[in-house]
Amino acid sequence: MDIKTTEKTEPAEKTDEAVEPENGTEPLVEDVDVDEDLDDDLDGREAPAATDSGVGAGAAAVVSAALGAVALTGTWTGKVVSERETLVGQIKTSGGGTPTQQISEIYGDAWHSTALVNGVFALLALIVAVTVLLLPRRPAWVRAVAVAGAVLGGLGVLLSIGTYFDLFLSLPTAGS
Repeated sequence: MDIKTTEKTEPAEKTDEAVEPENGTEPLVEDVDVDEDLDDDLDGREAPAATDSGVGAGAAAVVSAALGAVALTGTWTGKVVSERETLVGQIKTSGGGTPTQQISEIYGDAWHSTALVNGVFALLALIVAVTVLLLPRRPAWVRAVAVAGAVLGGLGVLLSIGTYFDLFLSLPTAGS
């Protein structure tokens, strides 16, 4: 309550002055009205907008983590590009071609296209995450999610590069 009573019938006045305790320790402040102190700190200005609370940075961090996960698992876009490359390869080799050419045109190009699309998503995740990490005044949870997005994006970039250049698995060769 804002009113103190020294006796049962007389209310004491509200005061913001420091009172010296009897034991010689630091002075205590009595009856500080929190609402008034917050208003005084703003000096007539309005309270900070919701954008100052880290909502935008938090959303961007979540987006970066989602893009990183998508880059590792594959996307619908990657599947469509892969199927298109398979169809183009079939058309190119329909009149004939060596087995090595058929493997390269039908499967290799589709494999590399998928890696390229996933790499783009991973790179986007990495860029968004690093941007969020460079922002000032972000909450700890935003930083944690952005780090997760950066790790997933970085891992996705490495895997996409390895897949595109056949570092992990090479295309099958035609038997002779």
